[in-house]
Amino acid sequence: MIKPDLHKPAWQWATLILLAFFWGSSFILMKKGLQSYSHGQVAAFRIFFSFLAFLPMGIRKLKKIHRGNIWSVLLVAIIGNTLPAFLFTKAQTQIDSSLAGILNSMAPLFTLIVGAIFYRSKAKALNVVGIFLGLAGAAGLIIVNAEADKLFDPGKMNIYGLFVVLATLCYGINANEIKYKIKDLKGLEITALSFTIAGPVGLVYLLFSDFSAVAETENYLQNLGYVFLLAMFSSVAALSIFYTFLQYVHPLFATSVTYLIPVIAIFWGVMDGEALVPLQFLFIAAILVGVYLVTWKNNNKKSSTYETKQTINS
Repeated sequence: MIKPDLHKPAWQWATLILLAFFWGSSFILMKKGLQSYSHGQVAAFRIFFSFLAFLPMGIRKLKKIHRGNIWSVLLVAIIGNTLPAFLFTKAQTQIDSSLAGILNSMAPLFTLIVGAIFYRSKAKALNVVGIFLGLAGAAGLIIVNAEADKLFDPGKMNIYGLFVVLATLCYGINANEIKYKIKDLKGLEITALSFTIAGPVGLVYLLFSDFSAVAETENYLQNLGYVFLLAMFSSVAALSIFYTFLQYVHPLFATSVTYLIPVIAIFWGVMDGEALVPLQFLFIAAILVGVYLVTWKNNNKKSSTYETKQTINS
């Protein structure tokens, strides 16, 4: 059996693509869940299902929480998991799943900004160019997606997209905190502990939630199944992989997965009847070039373009 080696660039790229598929599919799963459940219920179920999956491990690993890492673990639980879950579902009550996936591309920009301001992370000019090229591609997709027969129409821009922007800020904070502050926990342990802490929040929300309208919708059990898949793949599997991934690569490389996510999100959106115009492929290409520039020489042994004092946990 072949064992993945995340020290090798080929495995790093394979992991990035796998994460893009899991998270790129999450937006259509949220959309399906919202057909029967409120945005808060979808987010709470996602958190609670993930909590159940990680509870056995989370209980065993609670002893690893100590004064030196408790605030970082709490930050990951609230800023990294809980808030984005609610922000994304709130946004998708008014915007398409594909647009949510596109806006998600802003995470690397916030990772760069937060890292530079609070974590003393540095990047070369070429990497910064990649960040902004990727963002320009995402912006172009948003403009075209606003109205298919016009290049730009301010009246069609949806303010609910700001919820996604705020969620990507949370991701930027989260990625840097895991990379630079949590040194004594492995990725799977971080995920298990964060959901063990966040799980009760989801449970309390569900206990006080009104489900009277849910039973009146068609396929509410099937739609709950979509939310379960959302939790298992986009939270349990993807976050376990992502948090481990962060311990082998720079956070900007890890969060550059958000440049690939729009491609998957748009694909599922088109399959579900959402609009796509040919010009969007140009902006998707800009995003992919941006990924290349952001990750240029980013993982070449100790000569990384990013200077950090962090050692890799194997």
